[in-house]
Amino acid sequence: MKKAIVIGATGGTGAVIVSELVKRGVPTVAFGRSRQKLEELASQLGNPAHLSFAIGDAFRTDDIAAAAKDADVLFHCANVPYNEMASKLIPLGESIMEAADRLSLKVVVIDGIYPYGRRQMERVTEDHPRQPHTKKGKVRLAFEQMIFSSRWSKARPMIVRLPDYYGPTANQASYLGGTLEAIAAGKMAFFIGNMKTPREYVYLPDAAMMIVELAGREQAYGQNWNIPGSDIISGREIVRIAQQASGTNKPVIALGKVGLSLLGIFVPVMKEVVEMLYLTEEPLRLSGEKYRRHIGAIPATKPEVGIAATIRDLQKMK
Repeated sequence: MKKAIVIGATGGTGAVIVSELVKRGVPTVAFGRSRQKLEELASQLGNPAHLSFAIGDAFRTDDIAAAAKDADVLFHCANVPYNEMASKLIPLGESIMEAADRLSLKVVVIDGIYPYGRRQMERVTEDHPRQPHTKKGKVRLAFEQMIFSSRWSKARPMIVRLPDYYGPTANQASYLGGTLEAIAAGKMAFFIGNMKTPREYVYLPDAAMMIVELAGREQAYGQNWNIPGSDIISGREIVRIAQQASGTNKPVIALGKVGLSLLGIFVPVMKEVVEMLYLTEEPLRLSGEKYRRHIGAIPATKPEVGIAATIRDLQKMK
């Protein structure tokens, strides 16, 4: 990898991928809309000489192409709000792919597990049927099809799929991010979905190591790759670890269908979460066998270590 550009560099996955690239000494362009957020990110990383930033709109192909002209790998970490996914996700992806095709770039697309639909395997491999039954799952499947479309003759994409994730940069981009932020701040918190059933989460620094490793492998492109977490854990156990690390004990309220619908009156995006609650009742766990076979060992920070580290990092950032 000669030079990378990260689109959506200040978001949950973007920031941690920028950090991993910088650690490895890869010249990196952090691309985003907010100069202030980009400067804050650079400052948190110690303003390294091999990190630059570009301000632009990811929906504008020309903005991306201008910022990426010397890069060979583009990381697509930009996202759209839940309630705008149906109208904006694919246009955003098309803008990025058009720029990548124009410049003959390799593209690493960060995505989730929605296109798989309901779990049909004990450990879900990259070959799992794509049978989404939700609106968001169908949009995400159309997004995958667009990314791998034959209309892009010069860009070389891959898609990496993460389960729900946590880490100091996760913020509101993940179900768990807002919960841990509130606990770290000593405030009452909400937990989305069932707190009893163990589920899979990936610690973002682990995910970033795997994603950047894949990005440097020529043979990884043109494929889907699953990025599994180290373990499964229940919401109750997450809250116990987080509260112990934070030294606080404010209430944590689980939000099911009724709670999310009521909260959605005031915060419309919350209504959009309801259809995805099946994942908290029928958890889907990713297989990492393909990664192990072709790339190597999977970084596996245990939840008790990663959650406590996340709380400490969040408290330092306040």
